[in-house]
Amino acid sequence: MIEIRGVAKSFGGLRVVEEASFVARDAEITGLIGPNGAGKTTLFRLICTVLRPDRGAILVDGIDAQRDTLAARRRLGVLPDVRGLYPRLTAREHLRYFGALHGLRGRELNARVAELAATLNMRDFIDRRARGFSRGQQMKVALGRALLHRPHNIMLDEPTNGLDVATSRAVRDLLRRLRSEGRCILLTSHIMQEVAALADRIVILAGGHIVLDGTPAELRRTTGRDDLEEIFMATTEDGWAEPALAAGQ
Repeated sequence: MIEIRGVAKSFGGLRVVEEASFVARDAEITGLIGPNGAGKTTLFRLICTVLRPDRGAILVDGIDAQRDTLAARRRLGVLPDVRGLYPRLTAREHLRYFGALHGLRGRELNARVAELAATLNMRDFIDRRARGFSRGQQMKVALGRALLHRPHNIMLDEPTNGLDVATSRAVRDLLRRLRSEGRCILLTSHIMQEVAALADRIVILAGGHIVLDGTPAELRRTTGRDDLEEIFMATTEDGWAEPALAAGQ
């Protein structure tokens, strides 16, 4: 479980995230959505401990991410929007390298790499260098890196961005399976249909503020709209009447 408690972050006097609070629960997929510049990437980086908040607390399975950063990181698996592959390394070498960083060795590491290669359908390119990989192949390697150490909490930034229909569907199926295993999954996406199909709970961010937080049914009841895209447009435009309202309260 990931808990965000009153988190704020500024850059050079510009407030990017302000008093953000929400919970991403176990055995649920939480969708974090908002327009460009809303503060989603900054909030993602705060949770990942790449940035430190000016105020507030971030707890990962009860661990204060600022006080025990390494312990919190061990509980997180992160798929960034920028995949960041090393072009001269093969897919297998990427997985082995990141597995070693998480303390995996020998037979355990080899078995885990083989398992992920099968799960993510990477066996046909597992020993090819990353230079020239398609976007789908890049995503699979980056997702494999994120899952190698079997993290309980999984964060994904635009997980299907640029992918073809078949690969996008495979990613969605994998996320549902991870949810069924009791994992906590937090994802961002600009594809409203994807969020609507996957998310058990949706957090809408606008102007650094959380404007709505609830289940899809709660968001529909609060806004009086049925379609997530309509809910998104209504709550992120100027003049929305209920900032920072939790829909279920």
